[in-house]
Amino acid sequence: MEAQAINPHFPTTLNSKNRNFMAKITCFPQSPTWVSCKSHNLSFVPEFGTSLKKDLSLRSSCVVKAKVGSDGGEELGEGVSRKNLAVFVSGGGSNFRSIHEAILDGRINGDIVVLVASKAECGGANYARNKGIPVIVFPKTKSGSEGLSPHDLVSALRKFKVDNVLLAGFLKLIPAELIRAYPKSILNIHPSLLPSFGGKGYYGMKVHRAVIASGVRYSGPTIHFVDEHYDTGRILAQRVVPVLVTDTAEELAARVLQEEHQVYVEVAAALCEERIIWREDGVPLIRSKDDPDKFS
Repeated sequence: MEAQAINPHFPTTLNSKNRNFMAKITCFPQSPTWVSCKSHNLSFVPEFGTSLKKDLSLRSSCVVKAKVGSDGGEELGEGVSRKNLAVFVSGGGSNFRSIHEAILDGRINGDIVVLVASKAECGGANYARNKGIPVIVFPKTKSGSEGLSPHDLVSALRKFKVDNVLLAGFLKLIPAELIRAYPKSILNIHPSLLPSFGGKGYYGMKVHRAVIASGVRYSGPTIHFVDEHYDTGRILAQRVVPVLVTDTAEELAARVLQEEHQVYVEVAAALCEERIIWREDGVPLIRSKDDPDKFS
């Protein structure tokens, strides 16, 4: 199947025979020199030597720009728009801080436009206010004096034009209304190698104590997409941390947290650069920034 394009100037000869690539591409003129193109049902067949099996079909909805040259030809440019992020926290928000610092350093093509906190005075909320990031509280408190309902939370995120949601130590169950409003757009980080040591009640130091008590030799953080249950969404990225025979829960937690800060920044960067794709069986993968033929 050859690629198709509404714009007659966009190349239509990309297919699995000549470039290991095929896609249906829809193009929308934006100016005399720029065209915005969106791919649908992207299918990619990696060359020999990549980590994916032959004829594996991948899907993507990333938007790219094609620059039209003076001779009528096209030059593909980086047209990925900067993303608006909402981060959810319940405590000190160390992962939130590492992501924010990476944004300031230019490592993430996005901005944290709002922080959602389960407690108005937690460390993460105070850090956000000091950095000029708006803070909203969810869910409603028991007294009902503050906090948003699920419906109002979705409305608030829409007003902030949020593209993606990052949970960073948020201990409340995400409401179904938010998951429906942001399908495949909400990520969470968990301090164990899911599906082990996850689910309701497994958070913070409780996870690390359970890991050590079980006798497993490895742990580490997992980043996964969020569904309507605790820690059951599709796994996107993991890092392995050895569990030492002398480890206390606090020592293991510290080493896992170091990996959390690194992997969440890397995944947030991939998310904002639209390098996350979905295999036909529903498994999400990250396309390498340096080598687009490789995935992790």
